[in-house]
Amino acid sequence: MDLQLSDDQRALRSGMRDLLGAVFDREALRAAVERGGTVDRGLWRELGAAGLFALRLPEEAGGVGLGLPEAVLLFEEAGRALLPGPLVATHLAAGAVEGAAEGEAVVTALEGGGRPVAHLAEADAVLAGPGVLTDPGALMGSGVRAGSGALAGSGVLTGEALEGFVARAGPVRSLDPLTPLHRAEGLAAAAMGLARGSEAYQAEGLAGAASGLAGGSEAYPGALCREGALLTAAEQLGSATRTTEMAVQHARTREQFGAPIGSFQAVKHLCADMLARTEPARSALYAAALTADPVEIAAAKLLADEAAVRNARDCLQIHGGMGFTWEADVHLHLKRAWLRASRWLTAAESEEILAAALGPSSGPVPPLYSGSAASG
Repeated sequence: MDLQLSDDQRALRSGMRDLLGAVFDREALRAAVERGGTVDRGLWRELGAAGLFALRLPEEAGGVGLGLPEAVLLFEEAGRALLPGPLVATHLAAGAVEGAAEGEAVVTALEGGGRPVAHLAEADAVLAGPGVLTDPGALMGSGVRAGSGALAGSGVLTGEALEGFVARAGPVRSLDPLTPLHRAEGLAAAAMGLARGSEAYQAEGLAGAASGLAGGSEAYPGALCREGALLTAAEQLGSATRTTEMAVQHARTREQFGAPIGSFQAVKHLCADMLARTEPARSALYAAALTADPVEIAAAKLLADEAAVRNARDCLQIHGGMGFTWEADVHLHLKRAWLRASRWLTAAESEEILAAALGPSSGPVPPLYSGSAASG
């Protein structure tokens, strides 16, 4: 397996970075924070025109015709720039929801498991998994009208059904100022949710599911969960990379006691630890993008979440007192990393998948050492 990027992949990633640098610079980021993270429809259409959402649609369907490895590279850049909006859900909906591929529609997702729904108030459609909305009575019993938008087996909530769903959902305070959230736990239970954490990985008959909705075929809940987790892990990796760069840059320029703080051993160790978390996460992510294996995706999400959260915390530490201020961008990376870590696949769910992949348990694992250090 060759994990080195090709020239075309490098050019694709570079082009995405240049685009985001032009349309979503720091001024645009701060403007997004001020308006509460609502989606900029103009920016959304620019992303659609650039092919972010239609990247994996076949060319004959108006897409770019690339694969999951290329999607991971673009979402890594989106995470690096702290690009707001339900990017993953809209990407997964390309080819299944009208306007999603072109950036004309904003699509969010019900992930199940009691997770709040991001950007629900401004969504044009909600992914709920195929075959989920097959019982109109369940939705009607929850006060949601099963109108023309609730298509049995489509896995997409639109129209009057979506309006009723939004009306019943309640806004909740979000940890991330760029991600408005709604609590729809009772309604999501009625709709059975999009995916059910690690249970979705146990679904049978997932042959060809790596193509997902973006492959032009109806996606299984397990495929949606896996691909959503992988692309979210890519965003986490981008954030971990960016906070490492921010920490190193600050350590080189900030002086204390007449020397750059990067010359102090404690700061060197923090920066080295950040890199040591980022690069294994990158290798795991790129490998999982090539294989689309559920276990490897779980490992990639676990490593990327840890790298994003801990790197942001270390970056804040290196910035010192100014790192805690609203004017610095470090806290935005930390808050988004915390939020993403709870999306699609949590650490606990990833650990369960990895443990299950090891085979039947034969009892507790004995300690490596029997001395006091092992028990202490």
